[in-house]
Amino acid sequence: MLNGYRAENFFDEMVDVQDQVRPHYRRFQQLFCDLKPEDFDRYRQSVDLAFLRQGITFNVYGDAQGTEKIFPFDLIPRIISAKEWEQLEAGLVQRITALNLFLHDIYHEQKIVKDGVVPPYYVLSGKHFRREFSGFNVPKDIYIHVCGTDLIRGADGGWMVLEDNGRCPSGVSYVLENRRAMKRTFPGMFEEIGVRPVEHYPQELLKMLQHIAPPGVADPTVVLLTPGAYNSAYFEHTYLARQMGIEIVEGRDLVVRDARVFMRTTKGLQPVHVIYRRIDDDFLDPTVFRRDSMLGVPGIVRAYRAGNVSLANSIGTGIADDKVMYAFVPKIIKYYLDQDPIIPNVPTYLANEESDKRYILENLDQLVVNAANESGGYGMLVGPKSTKDEIEKFRAAVEADPRNYIAQPMISLSRHPTHIGGAQFEGRHIDLRPYVIYGEKITIVPGGLTRVALRKGSIVVNSSQGGGSKDTWVLYGDE
Repeated sequence: MLNGYRAENFFDEMVDVQDQVRPHYRRFQQLFCDLKPEDFDRYRQSVDLAFLRQGITFNVYGDAQGTEKIFPFDLIPRIISAKEWEQLEAGLVQRITALNLFLHDIYHEQKIVKDGVVPPYYVLSGKHFRREFSGFNVPKDIYIHVCGTDLIRGADGGWMVLEDNGRCPSGVSYVLENRRAMKRTFPGMFEEIGVRPVEHYPQELLKMLQHIAPPGVADPTVVLLTPGAYNSAYFEHTYLARQMGIEIVEGRDLVVRDARVFMRTTKGLQPVHVIYRRIDDDFLDPTVFRRDSMLGVPGIVRAYRAGNVSLANSIGTGIADDKVMYAFVPKIIKYYLDQDPIIPNVPTYLANEESDKRYILENLDQLVVNAANESGGYGMLVGPKSTKDEIEKFRAAVEADPRNYIAQPMISLSRHPTHIGGAQFEGRHIDLRPYVIYGEKITIVPGGLTRVALRKGSIVVNSSQGGGSKDTWVLYGDE
C-alpha cells in the first residue's frame, strides 16, 4: 500500500529525496507490504472501537457540540533510529538540567539577571513568575519534574525545539495506549524490528514522585490532583493514577490541618505526602492565587512551604515555558552549563524588542506569531495561511501588548505517510513530544507522542485543532 508514496519536495521521515525508503524504515516497509487493504481497514476500525470503549477521548473547549472525541490515531508508526535518539536524548537532558538551574537561580540569587544574560523585565513581567516563592527551597532542588518538550524537523531534516512544557504537560497516556493498540494489531513486528519499550513510564513517574517526598517519610502517600471530569485531559489523569496504583483526587477530597495535607476517606483523614498536580498554579490554592478557584485546596501552599507536602511540578515553573523565555534558552544553557545547545531553537523574534517588533509587523504574512502563554494551538497566527482580517487583528494585538508575543519563520515541518482513506496514504506534517522525568536521575521514555496534522497542508498538530497521533518507535540498533 505504501509503494506509490512520494516525498514531494518535503523532508519525509520514511523516504529520501530519491523516494528511496530510509534504512531504519526498511524492515517495517517489508512487513507492511504483505498487508492487504481490507485487513488494514479492519485493524483501523478495531483500534477506533477499542479507543472508544476505553474512553480514550479528549474534550475541545468551546466546541458547539460539546462532545468527547476519540483522539485520531494513525496506524503507520513514526520510526527513529538508535543513533538519532541518542542525540535527542542528550539534548533533552541538557535542556531540562539548564531549565532547572535557571528556575533555582531566578527564585534565589538571580545571577543570570544580574549578569545581563536575561533582562530582568522579561522575568519580572512573566505571567507565571511567582514572586511569592523567591527564596523558597523546593524539595531536592527540582522544579520541573515532568517536561514535555516539543521537537520538530525543518526542511533540511535537522531537529529543533519548538517549545518546552514545564507546568502540566499532557499526552503521555496516548503514548502508552497507542503502543498497546499497535502491539495488539501488529504483534510480531516489535520483536522482529527491535522496538524499545515505553510501558515503564508510570513506574518511572511513581519512582520520581516517591523520591521527592518530604524528609523522614519512608512510605509516602502519593495522589494525583485533577481539576475533575470536565477537564480535557481527565482520561489521562485517571489512566496514570490507575497505572501507578495511586488515588486520584479533586480539591474537595483534600483538606489542610496544621499545615499538613490530608485526604478524606471512608476511614477518616489520611495523610498525603506527594501530590502530582494536574492543576495550574492559578487554581491551586484560593487563599494565595485566584480567590474564585473551586478546583484547588485552601492552605495547600502553606503546607508546601512548611515542607510537609511535595508538589510535582513545583509552583512557579511556568516562567520557564513562557514563549518569550524560550528565546533565551540557548543563552541559559551556555550560562549554566557552558555548552552549546545540542538541539537548537527555532529562530525567534521578540515583539518587545523594537527592531524585532518592526520586522514582525512588516512581515506578519510570512511569520508564525504566538502568544507567550497560550497552548493547544490557541493564540496563534500562521501568517502565510491567514486572511487579511486575521493578520490585522494580530497586528493590533502585537502593538497593544508586545511583551506577550513572539514570532518565528514558518518551518516546513517534516512529513510522514498517513492514512487518509481506503488504501490511500499521503504525507502529513508531524512533530514529536518526548516526556522527560527528573527525579533521582533523568529518565526519558524512548520516543514520545508523535502528533500529526491530519488536514492537508496544515502545520497545526494539536488535537484541539484537528490533529491526531502516531505510535513512535525507537529502535535498539541501526541498520
